[in-house]
Amino acid sequence: MASFSFGAGNAAKLLRIPLYAAGRLATILIPRSRDEWVFGCGAGVGDGALALWHEVAAHGHQTVWLAGSPRELSDCAARGIPTVAKHSVRGFWRTARARVVVITHGFGDVNRYATGGAFIAQLWHGIPLKRIGIDSPETVRVPDGLRRMPGAGLVRRMIGMLYRATTRRIDLIPAASPLVRGRLESAFSLPESHVPVTGEPRVDVLSQGTVDTRAAHARRLLTDAVGPTGSAALILYAPTWRDGAADPAVPSADEWAQIIEVLDRRDAVLLVRSHPLGAGAYLPPAPTDRVRSVGSDTIVDITPALPGVQVLITDYSSLAFDSALVPLPVVYLAPDLDAYALRRGLYGRYQDVAGTDWESDWGGVVAQLDALLGGPDAAARAVRTARAAALSARMHAFDDGGNTTRVYRAIRARLEPGTAHRRRR
Repeated sequence: MASFSFGAGNAAKLLRIPLYAAGRLATILIPRSRDEWVFGCGAGVGDGALALWHEVAAHGHQTVWLAGSPRELSDCAARGIPTVAKHSVRGFWRTARARVVVITHGFGDVNRYATGGAFIAQLWHGIPLKRIGIDSPETVRVPDGLRRMPGAGLVRRMIGMLYRATTRRIDLIPAASPLVRGRLESAFSLPESHVPVTGEPRVDVLSQGTVDTRAAHARRLLTDAVGPTGSAALILYAPTWRDGAADPAVPSADEWAQIIEVLDRRDAVLLVRSHPLGAGAYLPPAPTDRVRSVGSDTIVDITPALPGVQVLITDYSSLAFDSALVPLPVVYLAPDLDAYALRRGLYGRYQDVAGTDWESDWGGVVAQLDALLGGPDAAARAVRTARAAALSARMHAFDDGGNTTRVYRAIRARLEPGTAHRRRR
């Protein structure tokens, strides 16, 4: 089952209010340094935080990564990144002393109780298709035990107020394009000046080097993660998180038979990347090398591996926008579109991203895969690739590999004398 839901998470936030208050008092008394940057990432050592760490370290700033697990400590050690455990006394102290705090998911990426007064750079972790932040009713969902009790509406409003008060502390969040900037401003209750259009550091890897070098590097990453695949075409399936609910797209036994038949016939391998917080067992009835798991335990950040696959299957994931930079043909599988849009909400119309040929079951996906992998409709792949390129042009203002540098410069500009960061909050 899923390890998190917004209801449970919001209950924990309410219980932690005294700890936040104590941490805020401590950060008022502890002076912040002139040049230390601390980094954290909810998904592990990767994403935009890692890209920006390299840029910041190259400019000689003092840096430390706030690690939340033994895996992160080990990954940082292998990369030569200075690290402390974020929940330790040292983790609190380094966060409380830092001038700049870099996160990708939320304040819990670092020591959440010691961020008051720091310059907060929230890099986020993908262009949103599903509504996020205060734009989504899911964000202010009350715990299940309180939902039918008197005062549940008051609790929901309190959660919303606390959420806005927290996100308004963000000093900078980079946007991939003007279109995306509007979504981020709304979701995090931020003014335009805090959301510069710089491009996302996390996707620079999809624009740097040549097409061939990116593809070769990606294929090596995938081979190291799932083992040799020979000359087989690689298909990545990446369903999004269902906010604690079960995944409705898990194939039935009959659907698995259809999937494996087309994989065998077209010499392809399906790489399944379930969301780390999602539920659903993507295991065929019988073991087969045609289906392999590529979870976050094997590849923390899947973005650099995108040029190594031939087709992406997804539903509402931001990978659809990331992969457009490759550009990569995408098959959209959304069996719960109406229910998901009602509960979570979407930015714009689904067909504006997925087209009108999105599928609601695996039978339709299999038919599209057959065409994309060499079926009778030889133009299918070219059409999908062109659609991805058009989506990239709409969603990404930059594809020059310089997003990280632009974000670093934007942060530095905000910290320069005359526009120095004020100790607010």
